[in-house]
Amino acid sequence: MSIKSDKWMRRMAAEQGMIEPFEPEQVRYGADQQRIVSYGTSSYGYDVRCADEFKIFTNVYSSVVDPKNFDENSFVDIKSDVCIIPPNSFALARTVEYFKIPRSVLTVCLGKSTYARCGIIVNVTPLEPEWEGHVTLEFSNTTPLPAKIYANEGVAQMLFFESDEECETSYRDRGGKYQGQRGVTLPRT
Repeated sequence: MSIKSDKWMRRMAAEQGMIEPFEPEQVRYGADQQRIVSYGTSSYGYDVRCADEFKIFTNVYSSVVDPKNFDENSFVDIKSDVCIIPPNSFALARTVEYFKIPRSVLTVCLGKSTYARCGIIVNVTPLEPEWEGHVTLEFSNTTPLPAKIYANEGVAQMLFFESDEECETSYRDRGGKYQGQRGVTLPRT
């Protein structure tokens, strides 16, 4: 298994539509020429952007967080250029990019250091071979202060590992429950 380079990503995006929309270079400035948290192709990864759709966790109803029976009322939906996450809480969002992972590739997501240095942790599970969809992102605010996330800017980096052989059973073959997800997707069992 080997980690894939920027040349590989450009080829896979062009030939197979692996990442859409795809930014072939690293973008560091917005349309107004102001510095942003970078996104796009890096040496050995792809920095994804966060869309402007957020679900912010709230404990207004004193619910129990149960992955088998998740209460949708535990979230407040916001569409905005920024998301303010309350202290010691979390928010869900999605990537701007839609992914189509090849059968011989495993993708791992890591948070960007700019957010980590502010106590904001990004958690995403691996994208398995032949998984497809918008990636649901989880942002944890580990600080005692409100934390800000910026939409349409970089939030996490995807690393692509290609095997020298295809897997026997892919995520698509198994009929994975998050296959083809669009928008912010809540837990399913």
